[in-house]
Amino acid sequence: MADEDRRGSLSQPASPVSTRRTPIDRNHSSGLDAPDERSPLLRTSRSRIRFQTGGQTPRRPGYLSRNHSYNADSYRHHSRHASWGQRLISALSDRGDSLTESKGSIFPDDRVWYDQFTSTDWVHDTIADSHRVKALRSRKDFWGRIRVVLDGSQGWILSALSGSIIALIAYTVNVSESTVFDFKDGYCARQWYLSEKKCCPDGPCEDFKSWSQVLRYHPFGEVWTEFAVYVVLVVVLACVSCWVTLWTKTVVPSAYRMKTFDENLAADGVPTLADDIQTDDDISSPNQATVQENEEPPMVYYSAAGSGVAEVRVILSGFVLHGFLGLKTLIIKMVALILSVASGLSIGKEGPYVHIATCVGNIGCRLFSKYDRNDAKRREVLSAAAAAGVAVAFGAPLGGVLFSLEEVSYFFPAKTLFRTFFCCIIAALSLKFLNPYGTHKIVMFQVRYIVDWEYYELGSFIVTGILGGAIGALFIKASKLWAESFRRVKLIKKYPLLEVFLVALTTGLLSFWNVLAKLPVAKLLLNLASPCDNPNVDRNELGLCPSSVEDIPPILVTLIVAFLIKGFLTVITFGIKVPAGIYVPSMVVGGLMGRIIGHLMQWLVLATPHWPIWGTCATDGDGTCIQPGVYGLIAAGATMCGVTRLSVTLAVILFEITGSLDYVLPFSLTVLVAKWTADAIEPNSIYDLLTNMNSYPFLDNKHKPIFTGDLADVVPRVRLERVIDITTSPMIAATRLRKKLELLHRAGEIDGGLPIIRNDVLVGLIPAPDLQFALDQLEDEASAMCLMDNIPSIDDDEEEPDPTDFTRYIDPAPVALDVKSPMDLVYECFAKLGLRYICVLKNGKYGGMMHKKTFVKHMREQEEAEYSI
Repeated sequence: MADEDRRGSLSQPASPVSTRRTPIDRNHSSGLDAPDERSPLLRTSRSRIRFQTGGQTPRRPGYLSRNHSYNADSYRHHSRHASWGQRLISALSDRGDSLTESKGSIFPDDRVWYDQFTSTDWVHDTIADSHRVKALRSRKDFWGRIRVVLDGSQGWILSALSGSIIALIAYTVNVSESTVFDFKDGYCARQWYLSEKKCCPDGPCEDFKSWSQVLRYHPFGEVWTEFAVYVVLVVVLACVSCWVTLWTKTVVPSAYRMKTFDENLAADGVPTLADDIQTDDDISSPNQATVQENEEPPMVYYSAAGSGVAEVRVILSGFVLHGFLGLKTLIIKMVALILSVASGLSIGKEGPYVHIATCVGNIGCRLFSKYDRNDAKRREVLSAAAAAGVAVAFGAPLGGVLFSLEEVSYFFPAKTLFRTFFCCIIAALSLKFLNPYGTHKIVMFQVRYIVDWEYYELGSFIVTGILGGAIGALFIKASKLWAESFRRVKLIKKYPLLEVFLVALTTGLLSFWNVLAKLPVAKLLLNLASPCDNPNVDRNELGLCPSSVEDIPPILVTLIVAFLIKGFLTVITFGIKVPAGIYVPSMVVGGLMGRIIGHLMQWLVLATPHWPIWGTCATDGDGTCIQPGVYGLIAAGATMCGVTRLSVTLAVILFEITGSLDYVLPFSLTVLVAKWTADAIEPNSIYDLLTNMNSYPFLDNKHKPIFTGDLADVVPRVRLERVIDITTSPMIAATRLRKKLELLHRAGEIDGGLPIIRNDVLVGLIPAPDLQFALDQLEDEASAMCLMDNIPSIDDDEEEPDPTDFTRYIDPAPVALDVKSPMDLVYECFAKLGLRYICVLKNGKYGGMMHKKTFVKHMREQEEAEYSI
């Protein structure tokens, strides 16, 4: 247990209080050695959005809110920024940061805004960038104009750099994975690092040695020797991949209570504050409040496991997930992905490409302070990088742009669209020059359909779409059932490597004896989608091209067996602790089903050649005019649509793979029908399932529940320990403010705020990060009295600001809604404005506060209530 705690502590950063405060005893320690509400989730918290404070910041007259804190004075100290060499070293260093932690805190007075599971303040970031641009354009001389041009070009430079690096990583993964995959069957005696295809480009040859030839000892026969070696290597590669993935273990201390969620966002069973605290005077210490102790462990997750697309979607919506986009995650996921895909598990590498590409974009942002210090601007780059990941995965730059727009991006301005397109084109061009497939193509496989489809095939296309959408929806239900049953077993939950071992062993035992299940998923999909006249496919290798009606039943048996094996393996494999995508495995399962439908249509035409509806179809070409490969690809797209609920993106990707204009209509029609069917069976996509099961604070802006109530139905009651009352005096003791802040943190609202009221009227709000920063600047917090309201002063002209004057941190005009406001308006404020919280007024007086995470919880309950009807 001690070893486990030691490993977990690698991901548990030191307290932000300890890193941001001077080593002066504040005399408010809880006296407990265990983590408390001040225990951090990050090491040195290093957000992009910082304020330069201290002696070099001139005092501003009157108040200065957090929104007004950004003016030209905040950006005068350019000489204090790191050099390009230092930026490059800092960008490539990895300290277990979250998305918003990209650069080390160079000075102790740098302001930190974002922490684990907190939300981005989009309005704040927009105002910050406006002041930055205004300060930049204030210089009208020649060098000022040069600086403006250079500032505008940073986004294009970063997009081009990200696209090139993403293509290079994709090339490395593709080449390495194909070679390691073939190691399960043998190796190239001429050059061991070559795959079987490159070792023997013209088919089987003597240079590629099977393990039965190498070992020369076959106590059970050559076939069984190859089978044993195959199974052992499948298990070894999968387990090593899992072992490497487990290095990205991240522990969220259980002392943090994310009170706005009931599932597993933070720890299960953490101290719970009693709800009967009435007055400030009752709070002598947060640790003296009534608590309930539970023995459940803290939250543990592995940032390199899975595809990462669900987490990228949550991050781009404005929430922070610790450690998901750092250099450590990038390197480990890249290595583990090669091993996991090469093991032969029913997984793909296309989904992880999105996560890896987003990591590249996040690390690249560290080179430019424009993106490094502004979280909203950074997400524009991450949207472009995620699109480039799809572009290199499928060789579909247009599909990548649409994927970012349709699936992962939350805010997608017009300029981001064009920059995303540019990034995808650069990634695609770079991949073409690198030529990873040896075909000078950027697509993972090229399929051409020369024969056009017939009008009577529209019915079979619609049936294919219905079945594909149904299979995709049923896969989601099966994955949820498997996760809630088998993965809840204590032994499996405690030892993720054991589950990987069992899944790999099952995969090896079932796949070896089926020629289709043994193939790599991309190669299998190529064979399922290809017409029989494709020169890149050996007609006799898999036996999928019948020459007469008698050849079809044996093909159907082979396909049905492979369909059952792949479907079962895909369900039990999805969710294990290795880098694993679901795109191509779902397409393979759908492709097998579509190929079955195609051969059934082919058999029907050959069995009834004289039906007038067929015309001359039964005598056209070799066999019939029916192309089972078309059905394979259409069903593959329909199944992927049922799993991911991508629509336009998927139709464009299928078009870019085939390049067949004639089949755009069947592709689009099938995807449309598949989405309707899947939505009717299972409302959630696979990403929604992962988001809900992990309880990520994601506010979906594409599917709004039906609200019938108003804000009064969900707003928490007013608690005096959650407000700052300046009715009697604008001076508040610092120790009192610290206790309020700790209570706010303990409730999970690290990014919350404390309203300031006078005579029950809301007069301002101080954000929790601002308050913590301000308190950390005090020399003697135990005796300090802090000014919380603007009052005239004779010292307005002094150069040094008074550290006890907190008015410059106060937002004098927080967004507020009346308690009778409809919930639809509240949703629009959170989803469109990107607010962290909304103050609530009742009859003109303060009536409470609605936090974004509280609203997300309520919205999720509304959705569950709708689906249960």
